[in-house]
Amino acid sequence: MERADGTGLLLLNLGTPSGTETSDLRRYLRQFLFDPRVVDIPTLPRWLVLNLFILPRRPAKSAALYKKIWTDRGSPLLFHTVDLTRKVQERLGPQVVVDFAMRYGEPSIEAALERMTTRGLERIVLFPLYPQYASATTGSTLDAIYGWAAKRWNVPNLQVVPPFYDHPAFIDAFAKVARPHLEGFDAERVYFSFHGLPERQIFKGDPTGTHCLKREDCCESIGRVNCNCYRAHCVATARALGERLGIPEANRRICFQSRLGKQPWIGPATDALLKQEAAAGCKRAAILSPAFVADCLETLEELGMQAAETWRENGGETLRLIPCPNADDTWAEAVVTIAQDAVGPLDRGAQAERQRDGHVTGNHSARSGS
Repeated sequence: MERADGTGLLLLNLGTPSGTETSDLRRYLRQFLFDPRVVDIPTLPRWLVLNLFILPRRPAKSAALYKKIWTDRGSPLLFHTVDLTRKVQERLGPQVVVDFAMRYGEPSIEAALERMTTRGLERIVLFPLYPQYASATTGSTLDAIYGWAAKRWNVPNLQVVPPFYDHPAFIDAFAKVARPHLEGFDAERVYFSFHGLPERQIFKGDPTGTHCLKREDCCESIGRVNCNCYRAHCVATARALGERLGIPEANRRICFQSRLGKQPWIGPATDALLKQEAAAGCKRAAILSPAFVADCLETLEELGMQAAETWRENGGETLRLIPCPNADDTWAEAVVTIAQDAVGPLDRGAQAERQRDGHVTGNHSARSGS
């Protein structure tokens, strides 16, 4: 057996369908929406909703949307993750095995972990690429990983990189990509649009039942009670990124997109806010979604196409979409920094050698602001 006495770094994202045919979307949506952390209702009602209402109709509609953003390289989320993985590998060198996996679809988490364990790695560092914690994303991904580990006789050393919603390296990388699109544009508003969640999922994350969504300022600071609150993490991301980009607070707006179903979701809703402010006379605006590190259907189609059309239909002129960090060099470097801030040096052999030579005194950087 080949042995790489070192570390594996596994980058984890939510997933993407394998193609744009209705059958591709049906297979993907079946896996995604039957996850009890995504649609958190009892099994029988979830099965009935999925099979009687969603799967007969939604796959064809979703396939048409994916066709709008599909490229010669396939899914944008997939190829950006491939490129990011390659760049992170280049920065870490051969002693660290860098790979990626998707929670839903391919390449699967189980297959990636099996590949890593056959290398005889000393440890596997798990890096969920979701800046803000949510049970439907980070929680579900770790659930799948721990389920895989629970079936093994020999369980590898697993370390998890926590949410990085306000880590300076993440904020710097997003700001570096966003800044050229904002300079000289004179945006009257900058919308920070995050993927939405049902309010019930926010309530379930509050161990006291007395804080989250109980008052208007519940997300303005993060403490013991709301340390895992998705909405509070989003507010912290928007604040840090807005300040780093020098956007006046009066020009910033936080909103939430991708509402599904009739239950109350966290707000304000992105589409409703855009309609309101365009109708009130706002003409030039920019929109970005720092809930994602790679462009995907929710950014390219929902914001770049649907939201822009909504903006124009209600009197606005230009709604400029700001890209995600994708595989930008600064983001690849940030991935290394965030991981090492969380778990220590990834290439321990090289680190020990540098320490013996007197060249290293600590980690790449220290996290601040959280």
